[in-house]
Amino acid sequence: MLKSKIRKKILNIRKKKGNKDINFSFSEIFKKLQKNKFKTIGGYYPVNFEVDTLNFLNDLEKKGYKICLPVIKKNKQMDFYLWTFNDLLKLNKLGIPEPEKIKKVIPELILVPLVAFDKKLFRIGYGGGYYDRYIEKIKKIKKFLSIGLAFEFQKVKKLKVEKFDQKLNIILTNKRAYK
Repeated sequence: MLKSKIRKKILNIRKKKGNKDINFSFSEIFKKLQKNKFKTIGGYYPVNFEVDTLNFLNDLEKKGYKICLPVIKKNKQMDFYLWTFNDLLKLNKLGIPEPEKIKKVIPELILVPLVAFDKKLFRIGYGGGYYDRYIEKIKKIKKFLSIGLAFEFQKVKKLKVEKFDQKLNIILTNKRAYK
C-alpha cells in the first residue's frame, strides 16, 4: 500500500480513537535514561492525537533533565532547541508549537512521533521527512537513541522503505516495545 494511503487510513483511525483514554507507559524510556545517563531529551509537542508526551517531559524536567523541542527550518530541515515548561512557544508554519530559537542542542535521546510503523522499526510521519533528515544528519555527529511513540493500532504489516528512510532504535506502543 502507498505511504499516502497508509497515512490517511491511520490518521483517520487515530482521530476517531483520540489519545486520552489509552494508557501509555513511559517506564521503558525512563529505564533507558537511567541506564545510559542521558541528560538531554528531544521531545515533541503532540498534535493530531499523537502520543501525549507533555506530562512525561514535565516530570523529566522536574528531575533535572534538559528538554528540547524541534524547530522547523528552511529546506525541510529541523534542529532541537532547549525549552522549559516556563518558556513560551510559538506556532510554526505547520501549526506545531515550537520554542523560540535560543540554544540549539543535540539530544541524547529523541522521542519521535509517527503515523505508522512496521516491525522492522521503520516509520512514516506526515510526509515532510524532517525526522529522517535530522536522524541522518546527527548520527554522523553523535551517538543517540531514537524512540518512536505510537499506539498499537498504528502498526502495519510492512512499509515500503526508501533510501532516505531512517530506522528507529525502538518503537514503544501502549501494548509493547519493538526492538
